[in-house]
Amino acid sequence: MAKVTRDDVARVAGTSTAVVSYVINNGPRPVAPATRERVLAAIKELGYRPDRVAQAMASRRTDLIGLVVPDARQPFFAEMAHAVERAAAERGKMVLVGNSDYLDEREVHYLRAFLGMRVSGLILISAGPSEHAATEIDAWDARVVLMHRRPEAIDDVAVVLDDMGGAQLATRHLLEHGHDYVACLGGMESTPKHGDPVTDHVEGWSRAMREAGKSVEGRLFQAPYNRYDTYRVALDLLRGPDRPTALFCATDDQAIGVLRAARELGIDVPGELAVAGFDDVKEAGLTDPPLTTVGSDREAMAKAAVDLVLDESLRIPGTRNGGVPGSKGRVRQFPSGLVIRRSCGCDPA
Repeated sequence: MAKVTRDDVARVAGTSTAVVSYVINNGPRPVAPATRERVLAAIKELGYRPDRVAQAMASRRTDLIGLVVPDARQPFFAEMAHAVERAAAERGKMVLVGNSDYLDEREVHYLRAFLGMRVSGLILISAGPSEHAATEIDAWDARVVLMHRRPEAIDDVAVVLDDMGGAQLATRHLLEHGHDYVACLGGMESTPKHGDPVTDHVEGWSRAMREAGKSVEGRLFQAPYNRYDTYRVALDLLRGPDRPTALFCATDDQAIGVLRAARELGIDVPGELAVAGFDDVKEAGLTDPPLTTVGSDREAMAKAAVDLVLDESLRIPGTRNGGVPGSKGRVRQFPSGLVIRRSCGCDPA
């Protein structure tokens, strides 16, 4: 049986091969709905399968988007990766995922691998892109969108959350419950000092405390981002003589570790210890008690990142990777909001 070609599809649909290409590739030119339906019907009737390898060789780009995350085992990054995958699928793209494990060399490894595959673009969720990563991206002149962290070493578009404002909301809410102060579980000493979400969470906590006339001295504690190591940190903190009555955690995964430690020590949450987190991972609604946290529209953020990677029309001429209309410079910021559950002391209906 002869192989079905694009010419065959065009002949059956009564269109040109260029129009068939526009339908298959979702552009670059628009196609009238009726014409699109005829092309899709012809593709189905003939059983046509595009030769993606040939397309990639001709265009020097594939239907792939590279996504690098610090650790897909952590719920926040897993949910963000899933949201990016869904958004990419709506644009006819597939996503390749690599875990950097918070290591510069692994981040560069995946950047080289994905760029070598001629991906359509890169979405980088990084603890802080290194100079080596920036050099690699510059060398390939790649389209890059940073998520979760503001640009510093890399002069590119970023899709971020109002991390500082969200942390302020959570801290103020805990203070409104009448606590003398709110302690904070931040990141580690190695956490970047600028542009990092956890750093911004700590700064938001600090601002809310100072606004309320509360001292932050001796009330910020270091903890890893994952629940397992934070659980051990929390055991020591909650066994201490100056145990706080309210605790803001920079991530939900940390807060989940705190809840486990409190249960093990027989500390009632929220009666003896109020807890709030940040990220609103799906598991936050299933903890005991359900976790008060700060949430965002991850689906909208993922769609924005994918659109910025793929759409030249959304990028402002004059910079290597362009700016974003309606944003401050090249950063597109999404709002954060308080998600009230029972761990803070509220009893939502």
